[in-house]
Amino acid sequence: MSATDLLANYQEFRTRRFLRNEARTGAWLPGWRTRSRRRALVLALAALFAAMVAVGAVCVGNMRIGPLLWMVPVLLFLPTWTVLQVVSSRQSDAPRNALDEYEVAERDAARSIGLTVTQSVAIIPAFALVIGASLESLSVGFGYACGLWTITALLIGGCSPAMILAWNRPDPEPEAAL
Repeated sequence: MSATDLLANYQEFRTRRFLRNEARTGAWLPGWRTRSRRRALVLALAALFAAMVAVGAVCVGNMRIGPLLWMVPVLLFLPTWTVLQVVSSRQSDAPRNALDEYEVAERDAARSIGLTVTQSVAIIPAFALVIGASLESLSVGFGYACGLWTITALLIGGCSPAMILAWNRPDPEPEAAL
């Protein structure tokens, strides 16, 4: 089997799985599929990311409470992210064959922005760690905080495409919501 056949088979499998999951979850949370509700979820995710960054700052000075505080935004992130993915129909993760041309273009543009966001945000804690490693007076908490900031940066970048699409998509057509 050639690599091309393997890739094509995998894309077909992804499309079938995506469409099966969309058929199962497509009717979930109909009241949350409006633009205003999706935007509220995007803002909630942004607030959780800000909390994760703040917890990293707490870890620099206090390694006793900081790691415990990290669990709060992470545990709130998981259901918020899941709900956003459900109400936005996971378009940012959809395989090409499951979308029309306009949706593919939207998805690809959002993914491109997400990559730029990931690179731009993740480089900040990386530089902080490199510079901080040359200073002998830094605490263990600084390295831990840089790790948390890096994880947060990767989450921000990974979630950006779905957040962008959820923010920009119009409300569903009334007949499509039925």
